This record gives sequence, C-alpha cells and structure tokens, in this order.
Amino acid sequence: MAQNGTAAAPRPEGKCCGVVEEAREKSAARRSKPQPWIVLKLTVFITLGIIGYAFYVYIGRLCVPMIRRDADALGGRGMGVGFLVVFAILGLLMIWAYEKVVLTPPGYARDHVHKSPAPIIRNAFPTWWDTESEAELAAARYGASHPPPEEPRPQSPRRPSHSRSEFNASEIRPSEKRHGSASSKRKASQNGHAPHPPPPPAEEESADIADALPPVAAIRAKTTADRSPASRPQHSRSPSAQQPPSEPEPPMQPQPLPGTGEEPKPMMFTRKPPSTPIMLPEYRYCHKDGFQKPMRAHHCRACGTCVLKYDHHCPWIGQCVGARNHRLFMIFVWWVIWFTAWTFSTLVGLNARAASSRSSFEIDGQQVAVMAFSGLFLLFATALFVSHIDLICNAQTTVESLGVRRMREREQRVLRRIHPWWDFRGKRATKAQWDAEWGRIGKEGNPWWLGSERRNWEATMGAAWWMWILPIGRSPDDGVNYELNPRFDREGRWRPRKEWPRELR
Repeated sequence: MAQNGTAAAPRPEGKCCGVVEEAREKSAARRSKPQPWIVLKLTVFITLGIIGYAFYVYIGRLCVPMIRRDADALGGRGMGVGFLVVFAILGLLMIWAYEKVVLTPPGYARDHVHKSPAPIIRNAFPTWWDTESEAELAAARYGASHPPPEEPRPQSPRRPSHSRSEFNASEIRPSEKRHGSASSKRKASQNGHAPHPPPPPAEEESADIADALPPVAAIRAKTTADRSPASRPQHSRSPSAQQPPSEPEPPMQPQPLPGTGEEPKPMMFTRKPPSTPIMLPEYRYCHKDGFQKPMRAHHCRACGTCVLKYDHHCPWIGQCVGARNHRLFMIFVWWVIWFTAWTFSTLVGLNARAASSRSSFEIDGQQVAVMAFSGLFLLFATALFVSHIDLICNAQTTVESLGVRRMREREQRVLRRIHPWWDFRGKRATKAQWDAEWGRIGKEGNPWWLGSERRNWEATMGAAWWMWILPIGRSPDDGVNYELNPRFDREGRWRPRKEWPRELR
C-alpha cells in the first residue's frame, strides 16, 4: 500500500529487456522498408557533380591555358590539344557506360514469378553440420554422442483440477508437447539435430559494394561465422505442418586423415559441407515478397524487392547490380579506371615538372582537389574491378562468396583442431585429402560452376571481346535459367567425388 492508502502500481518486470526488444523490433522494421527514391538516387547526382567538376578543372584550368599559350600554362598547345582529346574520349566512354548501368534495371523476380502461399516446412530442426555456431555444433555433437535413455511416461489417472494455479499436463495442446517437451528435444539430439527451438524468420543477407573487396569480405565472413545460416527457412506453425517425425538419418562415418593410417577421426575433425537443400521450395521462398524466388535471386532491403542474381546494392548507380546489368557495371568500372588513371597521372606529372623547373610556381588548389578525387577513385575502382573479375571467373556473386568464405573459415577452425599452428605441411596434406574426396571449395563445390573460368566469364560478360568494353548489346544472363553443377544432387546438396558422374571424377 502507498502512503495515501491507494494500492501501489506493480513494478514492470523486465523493463530493460522490453525496451531493448522494442528498439530491436523498430530497427528491424526500418531496415525492412525500402529506401525512398530520393535517397536511392541521391548518390547518382553526387557522382554526376563530381564528374562535371573534374571536366571543368581538367579542361578549363589545364587544357585551355595550354591551348591559349598562357604564361602560367603547364605545357604547349600541342600537348593541350592531345590531353584534351584523350580526356574527352575516356570521359565520354565512362559517361556512356554510367548512363547505361544507371538506366538498366538488374531484373526483378516479381516480373517472372507469381505470388504463392508459403511452403510447409517438414524438417523442424537443422542437422548439426548446417550450423555455423561453435556452441550449437558442440551441443549437437554432445547430444549425438550421449543419447539419454528413454524415460517411461507415468500413466496416472486424470484428476480434476479445482485450482487455476495447478499444472495439468493433459491440457497441453499437442503442438506444445511436440515443440516444447523434453522428449522431443531428446529425440532431436539422437537424430543429430541441434536441440534448440525453431529460430525466428531470419532476414536475408544483403551485400554492399564494399563486400566484394577481399579484406571487407573476410571481415564480414568472420563476424557472421557464428550466426545461423540465413538460408534457413522459418518454420510453419499451422496445423497442416504438424507431421510425424521422420526416420533418423544414419550417422556419417568419420574420415581417415593423412599420416594416421586407417584410424578414423570424429566428425568434428573432418570436412562436412552444408547439407542445406537449396533447391527445395522452402529454401527459395521469400516471405517478404510472398513468392518462390528464381535460382540465385535474393531480397534487397534497400530496394525492397527480390533481384535476379543479386550481387550487391551499389549506391553509386542508385540500384542493385544483378543479372541484367552486371556486365554494364563491369564496363563502367573499367572506364572509370582508365579515366581516373589518365586524370591523376597527367595532373601529378605536369605539376611536379612545373614545381621542379619554376622558382615561383604556385599549384592550383582545384587541380589538387581533382588529383585527390581521381587517386581515391582509381584505387577503389581497381580493387573493385579485380575482385569482381575473380567472382565472375568463379561463377559467384558477392553474396554467394560470403557463404564460401564462411565455409573456409569453418574449415580453418577444423584444421586448427587437428594440427598445431606450426604444422603447415600437415594442414596442406589434410586439405588435399579433403579436396580429393569432395573437390575444391568454391569450384567443384560451387553449385553454379560451369567447368572452367572461361565459361563462367562468358556466361556473364558475353563471348565477344567488344562486349567486355563497350556498353552495347544485351546481357547473355537472363537471371532465371541456370545450369546446376552435376556434382550436386537435385535438391542442391554437394555430393562427394565418388557419387559424381563418372566423366567428372
């Protein structure tokens, strides 16, 4: 009771946790909304402004004084004309490619599929090798190796309960018994599944333009290595989804390691690729758009829709890079490299020569600004271009490469369990044995690998050389039809080499 005789208001329990959870939900709601049009296209206008400023400084403050033979010019008339012609050609090619990549949509899944109800999830618990968390992996391994004995259920007669506070086990709904009872968790552990409740619907992984750079991708893969897989579908709680438990899967046999004879090692010390059936409808369904996505399509949070062969969302072009404009994006980056390299090298060279030969030389501040811009974009565009060449030759997108990096991170952890840090030869031998049994990660272990880097390159960039440098023609990639690697089964699982077609072994 309060001092004034009124009943005191009950103190809210878990107020701090509630505030944190509410803030988390609001943040997730904001991320799920697509960005406004002006926000998406703002960087495009900034980019055009930077290009226009570079044209003004290079032509108006460098080439024109040389053509007019001003006293403070950095060269003669012939040099001014030659520099102007080369700069104009490179600049126009870059602007042409930029206009094409900005106005060409990446391809959207909603134009090729229709809305459909969510598929029924029949396997409520993922197997332990699908997880990327060390804690879940250890828990599943312990549960699989220490199966507890089945406890008989007491058959007691049902007694009527007169108190609401008493617990009556017979009033529990069947779905609650199946999902929350200890016996169901024990059975899941015996079958090799992680004993944890079904996770909430996970947001689909998106990629930014910097994720294609190897250092950024490595950091992101390391920071997301302890997350549950983004491809894990959410679990339906409808009555129709309540199916009887499936038969337990037979345990996988451990593999022998080099130098140990035929002595097998536990599964924690072997390579086990993810067994996620990526081709099944429940793993390709987008709960935000309400339809089954085509192969390699992903949902972009910024654009608010699923993009065909989604690579990343690029703010410099105001949209995503996908199946229909990936080739144009590469051509644009190619001409950006040439344009910035020419601008940076000529400005730096001419100003350095003038500073060494003239006693009263004063450098133009605006030329310094253009040198800084061109040097910065030259480094960024070169790194981006080289990384995307590697991705295209390996038949991967930026999002798909993050999954490959996470798998390599897991494999490095396994190698550290087997060998001491100084045993580099043993690590190479173990990895070679794994490659002999399964194939290479990212190559034979890539569901979209076409057999050679040349075929992968031509599938995105085209077969003719002029399609690699000129923004004309249509992309050979339609974003819908893809050939599945025959080293994978029909549901999208990576098979060992002994199960490959005979001509591929």
